[in-house]
Amino acid sequence: MSNYFSTSLHSIITLILFISMISCVNKQNKNNANEASIGSIHLNSIGYLPNHKKEITVSSEAKTFELKQTSDNKTVYQGNTVGPNYQENVDQNLWIADFPDFSEIGEYYIQLDNGERSENFLINNNLYDVPFATVMNSFYLLRCGTAVTAEHNGDIFHHESCHHNDAYGDYIGYPGVIIDGTGGWHDAGDYGKYVVNAGITMGVLLFTWEHLQENIIESSYRIPESRVVGGGEEDEDEDEDDNLLPHYLKELKWEMDWLLKMPYPDGSGRVSHKLTRTNFSAFIMPEEDNEKRFFTEWSSAATASFAAVAAQASRIFAPYDTEYANKCLAAAKLSFNYLIDNPEEKPFIQGDFKTGGYQTRDYDDKLWAAAELWETTGEDKYLEYFEKAVAEIDFKSDENWDWGNVTNLALFAYILSEKKGKTPNVISSIRENIIKTADTITRKSQSDMYGRPLDLYYWGCNGTVARQTLNLFVANKLQQNNTYREVARNAVDHLFGRNYYNRSFVTGLGHNPPMNPHDRRSGADKIVAPWPGYLVGGGHSATDWVDLEDDYARNEVAINWQAPLVFALAWMLK
Repeated sequence: MSNYFSTSLHSIITLILFISMISCVNKQNKNNANEASIGSIHLNSIGYLPNHKKEITVSSEAKTFELKQTSDNKTVYQGNTVGPNYQENVDQNLWIADFPDFSEIGEYYIQLDNGERSENFLINNNLYDVPFATVMNSFYLLRCGTAVTAEHNGDIFHHESCHHNDAYGDYIGYPGVIIDGTGGWHDAGDYGKYVVNAGITMGVLLFTWEHLQENIIESSYRIPESRVVGGGEEDEDEDEDDNLLPHYLKELKWEMDWLLKMPYPDGSGRVSHKLTRTNFSAFIMPEEDNEKRFFTEWSSAATASFAAVAAQASRIFAPYDTEYANKCLAAAKLSFNYLIDNPEEKPFIQGDFKTGGYQTRDYDDKLWAAAELWETTGEDKYLEYFEKAVAEIDFKSDENWDWGNVTNLALFAYILSEKKGKTPNVISSIRENIIKTADTITRKSQSDMYGRPLDLYYWGCNGTVARQTLNLFVANKLQQNNTYREVARNAVDHLFGRNYYNRSFVTGLGHNPPMNPHDRRSGADKIVAPWPGYLVGGGHSATDWVDLEDDYARNEVAINWQAPLVFALAWMLK
């Protein structure tokens, strides 16, 4: 690692200064953040990798463009735009400017023949190091039960330790009794903690480590609370075993430790669906949220999701902490066995609660749990369950997926497993469907003038745009095709500014990022800038996103959207 940092330090420092400059320019007042003009040169404001496609969308008529150095305004590349092509969902004539064969590292801008100029952007091999670290550290900033402090662009983001009385057992048979449910991450714009959403989040983050850990280790990402002691890296108030963990896994363990507290105390394996107040808090800091919080009744979806994550975590943590890995596996088996012995679906009923419902069927979570338990243990009973259940859904892979359907995580675990015993026709059917789904995603991205791979708009659709990069990654593993990676870059480009709004959708990163996310910390602190590194949900049509705090349906933040952005950026690191 020392060689990596010595050769890359100059590039990383340049990146930090550049990205900080962009974000500082956009620290406009929260009340007028929506008044900025859109502009007609829509690009990834983080920048572009040197040896890959570099597409920019233009929304005003221009026949030619020039790529210019910011240092001296010298033209280093000239090209013709391609277009116009009319795109109905945005009601625009659009052109494409592309300069794939230009690869010189530096800082540039685009000048159109109509006189318009773009924002500055980088071409750099280390382009995504700072964004990856910033987005990953958003999870640290969501920690519950402890104080957090981090600096970004000169602002110090901090909250005190919170929610020490998590949580009361009134709804699980222990009225008036506080059972330890401290820790974990706050879920979204509110301070609740939800097992189903934690499940897909941890599933994606653990998958990221399993397949991209080399990229992560070589990045500059570190948990902000770290300090150097005796030449090595340690955290204050950490167990010795935790200090042996890479920082990425240390952060994931914070959430996993909380998840291990969510099964019922009776030892049945049933898992509470969530831990929240009965209603949402006002826009206050987490340490000011003092109302009672409760374990809710269990659901079969939460129980299966927990089993999947615990099985996955067991094999990920095994090289570092055998005792912890065994604890995770025992919990996974207990919960899955309960579901096998009690197969009737148990939905979650809100009852007294008005916080997030995360109500979903359980078949996909059970499928995922079986796949992860088989991959971790190699036991035939889990393989048999998976192969029978996946046939019942016709081996289907989804292009549009989130916490309500985690079938893809089950398919990915199975198809990428190197374990023996898989049935050939199951392998071929799943492989075929994963590739078909990736091809569909590819066609949609290539037909969209902004490169967006998802043709639907709804609450949290930006998270799905990021999540589709997992589909593309797995398809590329099965059938290497550079186009899949190009389309994944299109998704990242879109989220960082190559979109209708010509704005980054990630707080604190890129050009004109969101200033008013639906996030209680950002609304309650005294800092103009929002808490950094968070992907906002996105519009319900191609043109109706607004950067308003009150619009939770379009501008909330959530851990299940953060996780696939972490994956996409980790893939782009190398």
